[in-house]
Amino acid sequence: MQANRIAFFVILFLGSLSMAAQNSTSSPSSRFGYGEMVDNIPTAYRAMGGVSTGLRSSSAINPSQPASYTACDSMSFMFDIAGSVMWTQYKDSKGARNRANGNLEYVTVQFPIWKQHIAFSAGVMPYSVIGYNFALRDKTDVGSHGYTVEYAGEGGITQVYGGLSFNILNWVALGANFYYMFGDATNVTALAFDESNLTDVMMYRNMHVSSFRFRYGLQAFHTFADKHEVVLGAVFENRSRLRGEYSQYELMTLDTIPVDQDGFQVPMFYSVGVGYNYAQRLQLAFDYSCHAWSKADYFGAKNRFSDRHRYALGVSYRHNPYARNYAQRMTWRVGASMQDSYVRQQNIYDFSVSMGLGFPFRTTATMLNFAVEYNRRKSIENLTENNLKFTIAVGVNEGWFFKRKL
Repeated sequence: MQANRIAFFVILFLGSLSMAAQNSTSSPSSRFGYGEMVDNIPTAYRAMGGVSTGLRSSSAINPSQPASYTACDSMSFMFDIAGSVMWTQYKDSKGARNRANGNLEYVTVQFPIWKQHIAFSAGVMPYSVIGYNFALRDKTDVGSHGYTVEYAGEGGITQVYGGLSFNILNWVALGANFYYMFGDATNVTALAFDESNLTDVMMYRNMHVSSFRFRYGLQAFHTFADKHEVVLGAVFENRSRLRGEYSQYELMTLDTIPVDQDGFQVPMFYSVGVGYNYAQRLQLAFDYSCHAWSKADYFGAKNRFSDRHRYALGVSYRHNPYARNYAQRMTWRVGASMQDSYVRQQNIYDFSVSMGLGFPFRTTATMLNFAVEYNRRKSIENLTENNLKFTIAVGVNEGWFFKRKL
């Protein structure tokens, strides 16, 4: 029976690779750089504003902090899958328009290798998404020729990870993730003149990514008076090359524009966070993170982007995890975050608030997590985005490693 379960989850995990590659967005800001970056936070923590660095739990897989895996129960197998629906309203000087998107957010698994000393996790999730199609009208400075510029793009970068975590001295955990990144992204810009005697221009860019990178995590944790647990966490990634094949050419003249195949990087990343847990009932957490995009190469040049800073604060509360009353065993979550964009041309600023609920199953540690996030994004081009995102996840948590007595 256990072998059948493992086979089922392996098939589901492998099938999710192609599904995750179809993650989409309709944001105009995804036309810059590698697209719209995705923070790989589990649904339970998204409802808390997206905190993760200083959190470790036996009921949630936290792939953004590889040191957290050893928090899992030494006899449990964990599996988490999430999907989302997002409604977006775009506003600019020409009015408002609405879009809707649905995505598979992530698929992750986690289980212990040696008691509570070593644990393993793996999963698939997006790194960035691209999806836009819009047009702008204007006129040239010479002769006042009218023209329309059309922008279109699709694709993104998906990542598969595997990670190990080690406990040291029962109060320090170290971890590391290995990522394989893959995907295709296409960006097209077309300039069409109103006058038929003028030649239209089209610029085409394509990237096919096949690359690797690493992430390292550290957590120090201690419980005081059997009720007060404090966790200090840190995460680090070094700047690395984004390997792949890149092409760029102008369709009007069919001229190929040379592209340095080694001229692309993903940035150095670091995050620090603190978490506090009282008697498995009240949880508080704060995170600060930075993607150092300003030092990363893009088309062979630095300073194309700006550093991306993010601040997040979250709270969760569960009245009594062992109560007979179901409502008292539910988990209530709320949080907020602020961040800026790595896109230098836009100076985009985000503000998000979130809330969510965790619905425990009556007979197992499995939990159904629900999160709703409201995000407001504004750029210097007077484009405002209002996003309302609903995410639902099933976190399976079962004891698969008990030795049955005959």
